[in-house]
Amino acid sequence: MASAPPPPPLFSAAEVQRRCADGACWVRRGARLYDLTGFVRRHPGGEQLLRARAGRDVSADLDGPPHRHSDNARRWLEQYYVGELRGPTQDPQENGTVTSANAQGTNPNMDPRCKSVDFEKDLVDWQKPLLWQVGHLGEKYDEWVHQPVDRPLRLFHSDFLEACSKTSWYIVLAVWSPLVMYLSWFYFSALTRDNVRLFTSFTTEYAIPVSKYVFPFFFGIGILSWSAIEYALHRFVFHMKPPASSSYLIMFHFLIHGQHHKSPYDGSRLVFPPLPASLMIAMAYALLRLLCPEAIGGTIFTGGLLGYVVYDMMHYYLHYGSPAKGTYLYKMKAYHVKHHFEHQKSGFGISSKIWDVLFDTLIPETSEKEQ
Repeated sequence: MASAPPPPPLFSAAEVQRRCADGACWVRRGARLYDLTGFVRRHPGGEQLLRARAGRDVSADLDGPPHRHSDNARRWLEQYYVGELRGPTQDPQENGTVTSANAQGTNPNMDPRCKSVDFEKDLVDWQKPLLWQVGHLGEKYDEWVHQPVDRPLRLFHSDFLEACSKTSWYIVLAVWSPLVMYLSWFYFSALTRDNVRLFTSFTTEYAIPVSKYVFPFFFGIGILSWSAIEYALHRFVFHMKPPASSSYLIMFHFLIHGQHHKSPYDGSRLVFPPLPASLMIAMAYALLRLLCPEAIGGTIFTGGLLGYVVYDMMHYYLHYGSPAKGTYLYKMKAYHVKHHFEHQKSGFGISSKIWDVLFDTLIPETSEKEQ
């Protein structure tokens, strides 16, 4: 007969308050205690919001107004469970949903595989590279990949391939920002010095001369084009549902985006590594050179490259930044978190909701009371 699980650690209210005073961020849901110290700055509300609630009951926050969370968010919280609050947990002013640990038991809405974060009993072996393993999950893959965890993951056996699949956010700035500045100067100079004519690839009789003053126009077209391409990739490629019968398409999906949804706070996988990015960027440049005069195609390309850099930096910030409440970035952070935890088939915009509005994939806004 299997032995009974050990009782959970017990903490007094005074001990919880002491830990919070020392800089930790502990919250409780009923009698259950969670240490959010390492996660607090990644929450959409920011570090200040959670620290203001540290040590207090967050049952209302998790189960209803004023701040509604998805089932995935509740499952996510279980990763930070540290024990139970000793003694009664309900005073006369608290709502009736809060009970003692023995009376409450486990959350009936919790996925059984996520009641406790036991990675040894997961569908994969977290001690080994995941890419080959996920290909064998079949019909279980789609549900599994959309139940996020907070831990780094490894994709490849090869150290070289693994290194190529990860990068720090500042590498993107260091690699591509100088190129954006150089190409901006180079192609503006080309428009100034050369007799650039539009449509020369198709006709010489009706080709239109181009002035240097159209540089901002074509640069803006590049930025807008990247925004549209990013939305299309995110919606139709990154969020395709690979057929359960194809292990290779499952692995492909996990490689390009599924791993980000499984571990959305793995800081080394929030931006596109320069090596694979350079291949796609080179293809985009070659295509524009075929379709447009060099100066025009190069200007559009440079604007698109800037759009990509801004997108990658903003995506990183939406996961790791703590924008002030009420600001545009705060709203976009909350919007993106909803995409990860509740609305994976909508809310594809990162820097803007414009394409979600135009193509009816906007995540419904909650009321001010629920926010």
